[in-house]
Amino acid sequence: MLTLHSAAQMIACGRAIAAVAEPGDVVILDGPLGAGKTTFTRGFGEGLNVRGPITSPTFVIARVHPSLSAGPALVHVDAYRIDSLEDIDSLDLDESLEDSVTVVEWGLGRVEHLADTYLVVSLGRSKSVQEGEDGNLAGDDDVRTLEWRAVGEGWNGRIPRLSQFLGEPRN
Repeated sequence: MLTLHSAAQMIACGRAIAAVAEPGDVVILDGPLGAGKTTFTRGFGEGLNVRGPITSPTFVIARVHPSLSAGPALVHVDAYRIDSLEDIDSLDLDESLEDSVTVVEWGLGRVEHLADTYLVVSLGRSKSVQEGEDGNLAGDDDVRTLEWRAVGEGWNGRIPRLSQFLGEPRN
């Protein structure tokens, strides 16, 4: 598990994972409200060099960000308001899956059927509490955690490169 102390570090992690992403990849983001899913995706979009800005697609559900270079487009999905498999299927994500990289916020338990292989990035908020100079406890609301898990064969061989950017995940 990585501990991140700023939005800039979360963005850097998104860029690093995008550096090993390939067309057809699916990245599922899991974590509570405020854990940094959209911030991570902003960095991921920067890493893919796609047209922005990257904002939460909460009300539009899915947004396509075309590449500004020869790379794949980013399909950014927010599955928070999606209740059923039929709702996911109605988005026709499989139409663009082969040529783009799809990042799905709130996707765990909702979009695994889209691909045989995917990367789950789990983000968390961890209140870092320490004793201040006055003896009172002080917290750091910017502390986030990030860990990843590859499912299937597609991310094999790329995870070591990812670890090179981010360090080994620890449990």
